[in-house]
Amino acid sequence: MTEFRHFYTKNYKDRLNIISKFSNIDAQYVNEQTDFNAINDNLIENYVTDYSLPEGVCVNLKVNGKTYVVPMVTEEPSVIAAASNGANLLSSFDGIQADVDKRLLTGQIIIKTNNYNLLYGYVNNHISDIIKIADDAHSSILKYGGGAKKISIRRLDDDYCSIDLSVDVAEAMGANIINTMLEAVAGFLSNRYGDDILMSILSNYATDSLVKVRGTVKYEKLSQSNGLQIAHKIAEASHIAQIDPYRATTHNKGIMNGIDAVVIAMGNDWRSIESAAHAYAANNGNYHGLSTWVADDDKGELIGEMTLPLPLGYVGGVTNVFPKVKLNQQMAQVNSAKELMKITAGVGLSQNLAALKALVTDGIQKGHMHLQLKSLAMSAGANAGQVKNVVKELRLIKHPGLSDAKLILQKINKGE
Repeated sequence: MTEFRHFYTKNYKDRLNIISKFSNIDAQYVNEQTDFNAINDNLIENYVTDYSLPEGVCVNLKVNGKTYVVPMVTEEPSVIAAASNGANLLSSFDGIQADVDKRLLTGQIIIKTNNYNLLYGYVNNHISDIIKIADDAHSSILKYGGGAKKISIRRLDDDYCSIDLSVDVAEAMGANIINTMLEAVAGFLSNRYGDDILMSILSNYATDSLVKVRGTVKYEKLSQSNGLQIAHKIAEASHIAQIDPYRATTHNKGIMNGIDAVVIAMGNDWRSIESAAHAYAANNGNYHGLSTWVADDDKGELIGEMTLPLPLGYVGGVTNVFPKVKLNQQMAQVNSAKELMKITAGVGLSQNLAALKALVTDGIQKGHMHLQLKSLAMSAGANAGQVKNVVKELRLIKHPGLSDAKLILQKINKGE
């Protein structure tokens, strides 16, 4: 396809014209649907346009006694409503308790060798040299209290070993920092291992960057009439997520609905967070739910706990490129990477509670479809002024679908 040869060197209009011709799309329509953004044109290759997602805020979230308004970017209608509802349920006393013990990122140097003991001895004899080489490769991080902190060696199989370098990246996301350090260390090791060094790369399995959250809700806050029953059903649903990977996958997806939305709003890499969380969910060899809920009848309380890796950064990456990230940080009144980790995990736990409560009471579809009606109306072609009236009519239908929305809209357009 010669038309795409050196496509990245083409100017913006030429790119659109080539795509229009190749895809048989009217050029005028393409121009109407695309907008040019100079920042984003420099951010990614083969830039065509911006793809907008809605941003809202989770309210009622209280973490370690402080109340937050947390920006969330998501296209799913029920996510922010659920997070706010769950946060309200957990807002009594000091709200969610959150703790971050340490925040280290780990990178790997993979070496092909069948002599683990020799590698282990060599690395341990040069630990101070390796730490210095790593720190010198990105010395600016030392000003902020960061730097290389520890080295370990793991045997992967009979032929491969991993040298793991753990780094305190301070407030940064840290991928570039740690990759630079790893390559410098690999250069030092090449004197001994040369071509046996396969690769040097950050690991997203951030087991030294864990956040722990714990939340409590009184039975009567779940329901004045049957709070005890609901609490026990939530605890049972939590148990199922510990023993069944089919349920655990959806259980954790609900948690990540909240977490991903905050991560995106705060300019972090949601894909790395997803991979870390799901890997951690299988840390015992079986995939299980990240959160657990236990009913305490003596206190009349439902208690939820969750631990997961959340290697979030407060500076660096696109946090310095996208103006809305700075606005969102100010909106949330977040001042550090560790604080961001705590409130993000708090949103995840809140989301989880709301989802479980819905599942064991009215079912997930009632609230979900209630919020989906606006999307249904817009899919049918309703404009901003018509959505409210279409939704009003859709609520009268037991199981509304797109055809119902289109029929209602036709009647509205005819003035019926």
